[in-house]
Amino acid sequence: AVCIYPISSLTSLNDDDTDEKIIQLCKDAAKAKEEIGTCTAAVCIYPKFVALAKKTLKELGIEDVKVATVTNFPHGSATIAVAVKETEEAVKAGADEVDVVFPYKAFINGDDKIGFDLVQQCKAACKESERNCRLKVIIESGELKEQELIKKASDICIKAGADFIKTSTGKVPVNATIEAAETMLKAIKDAVDKDENLTAVGFKAAGGIRDFEAAEKYVEVAKKIFGEKWVTSEHFRFGASSLLKNLITYIKEGSSGPIDESVY
Repeated sequence: AVCIYPISSLTSLNDDDTDEKIIQLCKDAAKAKEEIGTCTAAVCIYPKFVALAKKTLKELGIEDVKVATVTNFPHGSATIAVAVKETEEAVKAGADEVDVVFPYKAFINGDDKIGFDLVQQCKAACKESERNCRLKVIIESGELKEQELIKKASDICIKAGADFIKTSTGKVPVNATIEAAETMLKAIKDAVDKDENLTAVGFKAAGGIRDFEAAEKYVEVAKKIFGEKWVTSEHFRFGASSLLKNLITYIKEGSSGPIDESVY
């Protein structure tokens, strides 16, 4: 369980989020470091809280925790200009990572090009950052449903420059599944095998992963495809605050086993 914590993100993407709740989220990240000796990879919040989160994490002395935010979220609009503007604003606010929602509805209706263009232009916006802001693209695999569509969407995102491909927003009935994860991870492997410059493309599973046993299944799939050393925060992430809370309890009860240093 300890090895999973530093590849996970503390997330708060709720309509009733407030400054106080985001400050507490950051404090939870600091508390975890005190209790189990390691930080979460990131906090993921709405764009309007990015500056606050950056400031709070700095004050808490855990600036190594990344601040991630979301754009084109959760609807996956096909209006490229809006997605790009939101991404530009997030980057200017100080986001280290941007999770943009792929225009999955347009894609389901047969429009492949708009997804490529949206990802490519949002990636260009991220490159404007001095921090080399990462772009994670949420394909909404539970809405795509068919593995063929999940594979095709993954391929489009990778070719357009995505740094990560991510399963879900967590706002639809079906979110991360092992089947979708395996399809997406294999898409990354296929792309990397064809182009050695794509070694940095990563994967994030989000939505519905609530305990160590469930998370471990995703890790095992990734290790099977890429090998033991691939599963680090540079390549693999979880997005689930309930998972993190359960992991801390699991670890403190002494059930975690030895710390896997390879994830740091």
